[in-house]
Amino acid sequence: MTDKKLNILPSNPEEGVGRFPSWLHRKLPAGGQIFKTNAILDKYKLNTVCEEAKCPNRLECYTKKTATFLALGKQCTRNCGFCDIDFSKNPKAPEADEPHRIAMSVKELGLKHVVITMVARDDLPDQGANQIASIIRATRDLNPEVTIEVLTSDFSGDVKLLYIILNEEPEIFNHNIETIRALSPRVRHKAEYDRSLSLLKSAKESGKVAYVKSGIMVGLGETESQVKETLEDLAKVGCDVITIGQYLQASRIKLRVKDFVHPDQFKAYEEYGLSLGVRHVYSGPFVRSSYNANLFVPGKAEPIISQ
Repeated sequence: MTDKKLNILPSNPEEGVGRFPSWLHRKLPAGGQIFKTNAILDKYKLNTVCEEAKCPNRLECYTKKTATFLALGKQCTRNCGFCDIDFSKNPKAPEADEPHRIAMSVKELGLKHVVITMVARDDLPDQGANQIASIIRATRDLNPEVTIEVLTSDFSGDVKLLYIILNEEPEIFNHNIETIRALSPRVRHKAEYDRSLSLLKSAKESGKVAYVKSGIMVGLGETESQVKETLEDLAKVGCDVITIGQYLQASRIKLRVKDFVHPDQFKAYEEYGLSLGVRHVYSGPFVRSSYNANLFVPGKAEPIISQ
């Protein structure tokens, strides 16, 4: 494979519809369960990253009675170029009953694996770490059999804040590096590539979580060799799970898609990551960090997945 920007757009009209290639089109799921999932989330007044970040998989996930909880409000103190979550320098204070509400919704949804993510809260002294720890405890108290995955900010590199969460021993700790080194300053507001690697390494070396996980987006103009370099970096710090998905522009003001990456290239990235010794590499156009996260729970049989 050549080292070039993988700008793979359909030249034949039959290969795609509108501005998307054929592999980014799929049927909408049947509706019934979507409304039940929405009703439970509305009942407990919960935010999900599915809705706030306009995830393309949200309807599919809702049909499976699953969602990724977005803790600490729906306003983020970082204004990343790829993310459509609302930006605010002064978001609302954390809600004291949020841990209980999330725990109750987990119970009603009947979840076996729970994914809890968060907005960045640089405005708070603990950057939201204690709230996430409280959510883990409340969820476990009410749902003792569930496994828990947390997807956190970088806490500005403060390892003491990281350990507030690691001490609760979630099964999976996830922090997304999001993109290659060269694009990181443009794509990620305040976050730093090497700081993310350091955070992931600290999580791995803590011995408090079974899996350390990270994810990247492609389609922002990166080259094949740059993606491979990022996979190498993530493997070196001990990532057990890496997700790779197609970047899609969530609104007109966000970074534009530069490349639609072909499924064959996603497969090549998966194979390269596995060759580095990474336990699981989930790579495909619709893959997102929390998509089908239950398939990568520690202790389960090795999943066989095609995207």
